[in-house]
Amino acid sequence: MAAPSPRPLLPEAPAIHEVRLAVRAWLAAYAVSEVTVALSGGADSAALTAAAVAEADAVHAVVVDHRLQEGSGDVAARAVEFARARGCTSAQVVPVDVDGPGGMEAAARVARYRALDEHRADRPVLLGHTLDDQAETVLLGLGRGSGLRSIRGMASFEPPWGRPLLGVRRETTRRACAELGYRPYEDPHNADGRFTRVRLRHEVLPLLEDVLGGGVAEALARTAGQLREDGDALDEAAVELLARAVEDDGLEVAELTTAPAAVRRRAIRSWLLDHTVTPNEAMLRAVDDLVGAWRGQGPVAVGRGTRAGTRLVVSRRRGRLGVEYVDRQNGRATEEGR
Repeated sequence: MAAPSPRPLLPEAPAIHEVRLAVRAWLAAYAVSEVTVALSGGADSAALTAAAVAEADAVHAVVVDHRLQEGSGDVAARAVEFARARGCTSAQVVPVDVDGPGGMEAAARVARYRALDEHRADRPVLLGHTLDDQAETVLLGLGRGSGLRSIRGMASFEPPWGRPLLGVRRETTRRACAELGYRPYEDPHNADGRFTRVRLRHEVLPLLEDVLGGGVAEALARTAGQLREDGDALDEAAVELLARAVEDDGLEVAELTTAPAAVRRRAIRSWLLDHTVTPNEAMLRAVDDLVGAWRGQGPVAVGRGTRAGTRLVVSRRRGRLGVEYVDRQNGRATEEGR
């Protein structure tokens, strides 16, 4: 691997200075000195990389080549060249196969994050998500009706994923690249109207800006931040509630009943996750009804058993919620999972 170039000085220009200040604040807030940067060659990640090199002790660039388009290898090689020219300590290309479930966009995301996690060498990974990405995320969450957990947007740090640019506009990263004399890669997928996020970016947000008189992206991002603070407080209360309610792997209903529904459902969700169940909203509310709307109803199915003819259910018995495997035919508990 070629040695990195000496760190060049950044131009004294407003856009790159704004990006640099955002990275500096993030590094200070989380006491981080060495990072991995997810570099695609686009404007957001390129501006982030240049600023990170100027502010961190060491920056290691990882370029994920999804191999979805002809010439993707050349794009990846150019991104590595940029990283080395800016003074990254190391830079590498990681090819991936995009073949998972959920459509190309979802499969590419899963493959990308897996590759970044495998090559980050225990360092935090900086991602180039901007204020505009945050606004789009909030709109997607609103449209799906997926509750506070979704519309509070992306966190600035969810280890190992760091997002220093959530307060920086996408147009700023583009201007920063111009100030650096770098022509960023334009991913054709970012203009493909088949993707929901692309239509939000090019159709919905501009329309909202026009109708509401501007400032919509900033308002959505600001709302996400406020909701995240609220959500964090509710999550903390749920952790405390769960600690009080758990006994012998079950949940004491008496402890749950007096808690606000928002806190109680969070506690129940964490408990189900501990039992390898990822509940959807309907499932979570059905389990919560065993506490908050108890009418003597039967068990709630929350998953399949590992053996044919069995399922995983949550039942209420003698004032306690419990998880067990039952036979689908007769509803009797089995030895599975014990």
